[in-house]
Amino acid sequence: MARTSPATGRAGPEGRGRRLAADCLRVVVIAVVYYAGGRLGLLREVTVEGAVVTPFWPPTGIAVSALLFFGYRAWPGIAIGATLVIWTMADGLDLSSIGFVAGNTFAPLLSYVLLRRTGFRHQLDRLRDGAGLVFLGAFAGMLISATTGALMGVTGGDIDPPDFWPVWTAWWAGDVVGVLVVTPLLLAVPRLRRPRGWPAAAEAVVLMVATALLSVFATRSTVNLLFLVFPLLVWASLRFQLAGSAFCVAVVSVSATWAATERTGGFARHSLIEGMISLQALNGSAALTALLLAAVTAEKRNTLRRIEEACAELAEMVDRLAPGSRSTRL
Repeated sequence: MARTSPATGRAGPEGRGRRLAADCLRVVVIAVVYYAGGRLGLLREVTVEGAVVTPFWPPTGIAVSALLFFGYRAWPGIAIGATLVIWTMADGLDLSSIGFVAGNTFAPLLSYVLLRRTGFRHQLDRLRDGAGLVFLGAFAGMLISATTGALMGVTGGDIDPPDFWPVWTAWWAGDVVGVLVVTPLLLAVPRLRRPRGWPAAAEAVVLMVATALLSVFATRSTVNLLFLVFPLLVWASLRFQLAGSAFCVAVVSVSATWAATERTGGFARHSLIEGMISLQALNGSAALTALLLAAVTAEKRNTLRRIEEACAELAEMVDRLAPGSRSTRL
């Protein structure tokens, strides 16, 4: 019969207690970060056909990232954070609010399930990972939150039935942009490294400053110059992969969202709906370009590195087996 030492017996409950405390702390942190992202998103809210929507909703990206980092254990934090956001928006909870919370919880869960089924890797160093995040994590997963939100608005009387699709489109686009912008940024944080040497550090600083200045200028210029940000996105993706592209896309999206909601620059000439369409086209195109290009670049570099390692191993093996080599004589 196996014997259990007193120390082991004592460590079991203590270990379970520590794990429970860690799980509770994780839930609280996720809820707080989700709520903070929601408050930031609400700073730039707009009203579409009587419904309050945000063209850039960071909590969706936070929720998908939390699930990718911690798995299914993250969902209570997402649900609590969504509840807090809805509570502050509606000054209380009703049946429609519960539907909103459910939609905002199940949408990132669906994204996580789809990404997990396809073998998604956090490094985003393969084209399939970038495409998966775009088409499964963002486009497909956020169908639930947009559909649930628009339906709750109709059933609650806040939205007229003919306005369902305009509200649905604006809701879905804001949630998609949140995933495309925030999730890569958060996935890149654990892998940030100091640039190798001062030339790389100087290049990174120049890139960040140029992106910030050009984004503000392009989005607020009365002349349509939004396309000027794309060379910087290409530069960031080729030179710094995920970390560089994620940062630049975030800067461009925040600057464009701010200008569009204030109806300044090139967005001043459009109606609200036209401005939102232009904004989401810019945000989506920027995220798609930078994310997929960064993934392709990282995949190419990984392939070249593996080829170099294989060539080095082959050269070493040939040197050992060559006639007259020291290893052959031995």
